[in-house]
Amino acid sequence: MSGFPAVRSRRLRVNPAVRRLVGETRLHPAELVLPVFVKEGLSEPHPISSMPGVYQHTRDSLRKAAAEAAGLGLGGIMLFGIPAVKDAVGSGATDPQGILNQAVADVRAEVGDDLVVMADLCLDEFTDHGHCGVLTPDGRVDNDATLVRYADMGVALAEAGVHMVGPSGMMDGQVAAVRQALDGQGFQDISVLAYSAKYASAFYGPFREAVDSSLEGDRRTYQQDPANGEEGLREIEQDLAEGADIVMVKPAMSYLDVVARAADRFGVPVAAYQISGEYAMIEAAAANGWIDRGRAIQESLLSIRRAGASIILTYWATEVATSLRSS
Repeated sequence: MSGFPAVRSRRLRVNPAVRRLVGETRLHPAELVLPVFVKEGLSEPHPISSMPGVYQHTRDSLRKAAAEAAGLGLGGIMLFGIPAVKDAVGSGATDPQGILNQAVADVRAEVGDDLVVMADLCLDEFTDHGHCGVLTPDGRVDNDATLVRYADMGVALAEAGVHMVGPSGMMDGQVAAVRQALDGQGFQDISVLAYSAKYASAFYGPFREAVDSSLEGDRRTYQQDPANGEEGLREIEQDLAEGADIVMVKPAMSYLDVVARAADRFGVPVAAYQISGEYAMIEAAAANGWIDRGRAIQESLLSIRRAGASIILTYWATEVATSLRSS
């Protein structure tokens, strides 16, 4: 083997200790956010069939989940509310006694400032048509009328005690509308995590079950076309100009290129949401014995961090944090 290179890259892969020493990307509980569903009127947690291990929570079980998340050192919890009654304008989203606002108050009372309490700011869980905004008489989503509802929802969530709101409806001007409303009511310290590059993805399927969606049609007139990466960066740039504190790419798996480009281009925290379909695919394949579940979960999360996301929303947040603390 005369002349063989002196450099042998495999030396740094020889055993787990060496691989750990030179690992370029690591996971930490503080980087993980747990998305949680809470449903009005439940007497006990209800399993979501397409997302094994994930539940629609009661208010009591939500408090326990939040306390566990805080105890594990998670970065945050993202709340989604499922009301008992829906209507055309999503009235439950701004009702102080509505399920999401009650859930925010419950979690803040449970964890205080030990965990960042976030809430999804959108109308789709609250409307009887399932769209993210108010509809025109001919059935189109009315962007500007929706902004008025988002502004009111942001204030309602702030009054309930939220730390951070997540405008996710992909309406033009949504961040500015929410930011101005919050500031106008004295809530300058409430942060905005903007769902800036949110794509019209086929991987949202299990989420529809999770929130009892009543969607008719699709959301491709306002969520982004999966073909467009540069457009996603323009959306991020616009949201930052409107006052976003953190920007998010959703989904994560099929849009790691957008995550990487956003992380390289913008000097703000970039979040990525590992959505329901990504979770369900790994769980289903593992249940059939086709993949190693633990390794697949870790690899999927490492890929998102490696792409540049500093925050990951994942339904495995609690499980992964437990594993990290014991390793």
